[in-house]
Amino acid sequence: MVKILLAEDDHNLGSLLCEYLKAKNYDAKLATDGIEAWEMFSNGDYDLCLLDIMMPRIDGITLARRIRETDNSMPVIFLTAKNLEKDILEGFSAGADDYITKPFSMEELLYRIEAIMRRTRGSRTTEAEIYEIGIYRFHPLTQILEKGDISHKLTTKESELLRLLCSHKNEILERNYALKKIWTDDNYFNARSMDVYITKLRKYLKEDSSITILNVHGKGYKLISK
Repeated sequence: MVKILLAEDDHNLGSLLCEYLKAKNYDAKLATDGIEAWEMFSNGDYDLCLLDIMMPRIDGITLARRIRETDNSMPVIFLTAKNLEKDILEGFSAGADDYITKPFSMEELLYRIEAIMRRTRGSRTTEAEIYEIGIYRFHPLTQILEKGDISHKLTTKESELLRLLCSHKNEILERNYALKKIWTDDNYFNARSMDVYITKLRKYLKEDSSITILNVHGKGYKLISK
């Protein structure tokens, strides 16, 4: 059973979401502020976190950053009443896998949870290969990027995006294809989110000057490497 940590300071909404998720065979636990959520996460074993952005004591974005420091591959979905571009991009920068804007339908939330869990817990037999990228070695199955004896654990979305770039190395990775493959929707905010992750990947690969991730205007991205 998938274990979900739900952090929502609106107790009525939080209780309703918890009961709905339990009815759908998820093991959901509710925290009503950021401190309580952090303590529950630190002392529990969860498969996914649903975090409200606007919470007392610790806000959702700060909490997500703490969670990422502890478990870089933990899937995170933000629940937010905000729909401003800067807030959504800040959430993705903090390591969110997805976001959903209030008010939302229970069915939409369930769809987003299921989509993420399929990606993170589904069969990965096709990702067992190792990619050589200049001085780096990338292991999609374990989401590890290595440089010599140094290894870095990528987030799920970072790993999925890098795998697509590697599988299209020295070719154009079409933007809409990548968005639908990883985010399941090529809307504006998901496109901006992908730009954030591209920037992160460039930083991870910056120590090899022979590696470049190009923006191909109007088309997508190209990973150039020997």
